[in-house]
Amino acid sequence: MYKARLVRTKDARKALVGNVVVPLLRVVAIDGPAGAGKSTIAKALAKELRVPYLDTGAMYRMVTYAALRDRVELSDEKTLGQLARDIEMLVEDDTAFVDGIDVTQVIRGPEVTKAVSVVAAVSTVRNILREQQREWVVRHNGGVVEGRDIGTVVFPDATLKVFLTASPLIRAQRRVAEYGGDVEQIAALIDERDRLDSSRQDSPLREADDSIILDTSDLAINEIVTVLSNKVSERESRELLETNISEPS
Repeated sequence: MYKARLVRTKDARKALVGNVVVPLLRVVAIDGPAGAGKSTIAKALAKELRVPYLDTGAMYRMVTYAALRDRVELSDEKTLGQLARDIEMLVEDDTAFVDGIDVTQVIRGPEVTKAVSVVAAVSTVRNILREQQREWVVRHNGGVVEGRDIGTVVFPDATLKVFLTASPLIRAQRRVAEYGGDVEQIAALIDERDRLDSSRQDSPLREADDSIILDTSDLAINEIVTVLSNKVSERESRELLETNISEPS
């Protein structure tokens, strides 16, 4: 079993696996705030494109869960970084395991939700998880990856970058429908997380310059998936044409 080592080039999709350079993997980066529809749309798009799906937000929640479990002070950046490096995380589709324990539901609870932005702001944690996210994409030969810095930092040369948003009320209602709770309380948690994620020093939540920005408040999932799937095909055709033109005959 190989361990992928990423090539340190501008193209974050290039990777060195053994002695083989694997260029231009199909990577769709989907960013946006909580409740904007990232997970639903990313999963549906991954199914349409027949590629794997990765929820990077779950990874930060898993580290947060482990920190709360081990009673680590959230201000202790060194210990948080070591924890992110040492715990065994498995995240595939709708399931999440930390050290062999199914934490799929607990990481979406209010305790983890309240603390995750603090943990996600720690640069050491972010650096470790970014490497794991890039290695995941190499192992899976591409994928639809959702999060908050995927298009801006993790995969700045992704095939397609998408930034999803929605009205605050719609976002809170979606979270309550999915995980339960009080709309006003969830809205307050979302608002606070938006503030923290958008103001953190390391890779704040923002649109990439070349992102497609979609307000999902009144759009059907199948409409969004069709638009994005077509955009992926357009971008890949353009990349192939540019590659052929640049190569010497």
